[in-house]
Amino acid sequence: MTQYAFFFDQSRCTNCHACAVACKDWNYGEEIESTNVKWLRMMQWEKGVYPEVEMHTLMATCYHCEKPICVDSCPNHALFKEDEFGAVLLDSDKCKGTRQCWVACPYGAPQYEDNAPGTPMSKCTMCYDRLVEGELPICVAACPQRALDFGPIEEMRERYGDLAALEDMPSPDTVQPAVVFKPRTTKQKHVKYDPSKVLDIMGIRADTGFPDIYEKHEDVTQVWDGLVGYDKLVMKAASVEETLARSKNEDG
Repeated sequence: MTQYAFFFDQSRCTNCHACAVACKDWNYGEEIESTNVKWLRMMQWEKGVYPEVEMHTLMATCYHCEKPICVDSCPNHALFKEDEFGAVLLDSDKCKGTRQCWVACPYGAPQYEDNAPGTPMSKCTMCYDRLVEGELPICVAACPQRALDFGPIEEMRERYGDLAALEDMPSPDTVQPAVVFKPRTTKQKHVKYDPSKVLDIMGIRADTGFPDIYEKHEDVTQVWDGLVGYDKLVMKAASVEETLARSKNEDG
């Protein structure tokens, strides 16, 4: 079996969601507006404090692991790894909606649309239907920034390195995801400046008849207690119950 893999360049990604929209359009077509399922999720979070804040992104989907624990977790043997491209696929006829694959997957890749018991799961297919026609996965083909690539995993590693997890992602050691990442490059200062002086200047109003916008740097660099923000990567909900709150038929 030749294992194929995705490549994601965090530095090139602008979080435009073209990949996610293309994925949903290709796989759901005219039903795109009737489902909240997302086989590909674009995630965004911030690092640092003002005025030196960096935006991080991640193309989160099924990484078609070389050791997929979702396959072993399914009591109905609905998941399997095919031999041609190494894609982890789901047989919806066998799926009974136990959601054990979602519990097992560290990336939260398997999706379900409805809270009703027995609702079948669904997931990224690696665009198997396109691969057999010699085409790239639709997400890769749609990316305008060329932040995505796809091919045999050894070719991806030879071309881009062997980093299998970005900062804050789950450890890749157990499942060995078929993906290569290039992390965001450190923000470069084209004009040297002192952040503390920037904060001093930003707090001063143009009209000296008004008080400063803030009194001390901490007013704009520290997060208030109780304030929720996107300051870290969270790839899946803490529990099935938390996920159910975001899906259809919330009342059972």
